[in-house]
Amino acid sequence: MPAKEGMSDLTSNGPIREDGALVRSMIADMEQMTWDRIGEHAIRNAQYNLQYKNDGHSLAALRRHPMGKSETAVIVAAGPSVRRQNPAVLLRDHKYTGTVISTDSGIAHCLRNGIIPDLVVSLDPHPTRIVRWFGDPKLRERDLEEDDYYRRQDLDPVFADEVRANSEIIALMREHGKTMPIALCTSTSVAVVERVLEAGMPIYWWNPMLDDPEKPDSHTKKLMEMNGFPALNAGGNVGSAAWMIADAVLGKRRVALTGMDFGYYDGTPYSATQYYREVVDMVGEDRAGTMFSRIYNPHTETWFISDPAYQWYRECFLEMALDAECETYNCTEGGILFGPRVNFCPLTEFLTAHS
Repeated sequence: MPAKEGMSDLTSNGPIREDGALVRSMIADMEQMTWDRIGEHAIRNAQYNLQYKNDGHSLAALRRHPMGKSETAVIVAAGPSVRRQNPAVLLRDHKYTGTVISTDSGIAHCLRNGIIPDLVVSLDPHPTRIVRWFGDPKLRERDLEEDDYYRRQDLDPVFADEVRANSEIIALMREHGKTMPIALCTSTSVAVVERVLEAGMPIYWWNPMLDDPEKPDSHTKKLMEMNGFPALNAGGNVGSAAWMIADAVLGKRRVALTGMDFGYYDGTPYSATQYYREVVDMVGEDRAGTMFSRIYNPHTETWFISDPAYQWYRECFLEMALDAECETYNCTEGGILFGPRVNFCPLTEFLTAHS
């Protein structure tokens, strides 16, 4: 059954006009828009983090450190499907011995359920938000009042009690941080780098692929020359970066994805989506629906909504998957990431077949 994309419909959110030219033009321009939003900030972070170069190793060094007892890996991200599928619980119950790679946002889900990731991946340069995934000892009440990023989203419900969740993650990191290596992007914020060092996580550095390193005056090439670390095509997001590392660095031949929805369950309020504030800033609250697409997943026979950023992530991933050496299995049981060279199956099926 073909994917029914580009269809206008009505949901509890109101009208969705995903077949509009605005959404498609935004997806086409997303690379430039991402650079305009975070590019210079990422470069400044990389320049500042140069002082910590010798506190870690190059990402390339991971090739000399085998992880897991098989050629399989499972990526644990933090999309809306995680709260429904509980992938860490399944990994624990199946006594999975392959490689577990967690995004920074997936750390709490893994550790709370008895799974210590073999590797953590982090890349977002945001100055204050990302450190919260590691537990922020400097978190203040004023920070919570100024930024509702965590409590308004369709995330793990534990994060609704932000102070309690923060304290829990700090305790978990105190216990397990030293045993979890991290593939840390040089563009990561100062707050994250300092927190990672404080937690004792072994660091493996890599540069973001900000542009084509073969082009004259390439920002990516300049970063590589500055710090000597390799550049990685992360597909614009931490989940895709984790998948790329599993394939191109660790050489895993079968990689399962969990929590990489690139969308939201049908009926999710716009305000509970990651980029809602950015959407409102661009078109206003009354026109927020024009920035979302309603996409049919033929594997689950259900609908999902997605914004231009997540649709761009999807397009990037599907393009990268065509050149990957690994077999990719989407085990989210939802979302919009399906297409050529992406097998779609439940995580239990993957674990039974490939553990």
